[in-house]
Amino acid sequence: MTVSAMASLALTLVIALAGGAIATFLELPVGWLLGSAIAVTIASLSGVRTRLPNALRNITFVVLGAQAGAGVSPDVLGQIAVWPLSFAIQMVGVAGVIALTYLFLRRSFGWDMETALFASLPGAMSFVLAAASETKADMARITVVQSVRLMLLLGALTPTLAWLEGESSAQAVARGGHAGSLLEFAYLIGACLLGAVLGTLAKVPGGLMLGALVGSALMHVTGVAQIAIPLWVSTPALVMLGTIIGGRIRREHRAELLQLLPASLGAFAIGLGVSSLAGMLAHGILDISFGKLALAYAPGALEALTTLAFQFNFDPAYVAAHHVVRFVGIALLVPVLARRVPSARADVPDWRKDS
Repeated sequence: MTVSAMASLALTLVIALAGGAIATFLELPVGWLLGSAIAVTIASLSGVRTRLPNALRNITFVVLGAQAGAGVSPDVLGQIAVWPLSFAIQMVGVAGVIALTYLFLRRSFGWDMETALFASLPGAMSFVLAAASETKADMARITVVQSVRLMLLLGALTPTLAWLEGESSAQAVARGGHAGSLLEFAYLIGACLLGAVLGTLAKVPGGLMLGALVGSALMHVTGVAQIAIPLWVSTPALVMLGTIIGGRIRREHRAELLQLLPASLGAFAIGLGVSSLAGMLAHGILDISFGKLALAYAPGALEALTTLAFQFNFDPAYVAAHHVVRFVGIALLVPVLARRVPSARADVPDWRKDS
């Protein structure tokens, strides 16, 4: 790593830590995550070249997965029978979000078909951007709308969950188990690392975090290592996750951010509204707590929402499973839709060129 890269990393971490510390001091829910995400977003938009090496990202996802796995208990596993119906209701909601957001962006702002399509897909941002880059879609618009949707979700859901039946983050950390022996930590670390490697090799969405979650869950459910992740480990991981989220929008997106704010807010409102309706339907049919459904059905990122599920004691395994299902559904849908785009381009009105 060059001196310039090290300086950029150090500045990024100082900004993220300062934001997390301020939010925690102000007693905001999950302050280390929310505060760091806001601080890094502001810094990035101001022109600071925020940086986080892939190695730190990978470690962050493994730690958060290990922590989330501590929230899985035998009681949770007994509820798996209702998951398939919950998946089905969720995917109906996802289809509604895509269709309504697409129509909103096309008819209200005159976006071309490719850009409106990829901007309307809820979550799975890395996959969506990779797929969109192979088309003539406007990448800046897609990046801004997807990133703003995630930031607004994080800002809206965190205080809402704190108001609902969820625990505070401090209580959730304590719930993870006892202090543990060195042997138990060795078992837990080994299981999480093995799960993360297998998840990556299997190319599962969010494989690092999901694999570590499964490894940790197995250790806790079987009683092999029912230990809590120490605060000195979990807190920096929350700050790193906030840094990852906040660093998605750069200075070059600043002009587009203001210009695209109405479209971004509309897309967010549609996603939140339709997902909430799907959640209320599932709540009525399956009698699952609305907080858990809100995180599972929210059109956001697997890593961030699974972490929030643990922080508020809302069954991280259930939440993670739903985001994986949504990701897979979108991954299967995109190639089908993308093949139809070229043949439909002739239908795009002339004002698209000026949009």
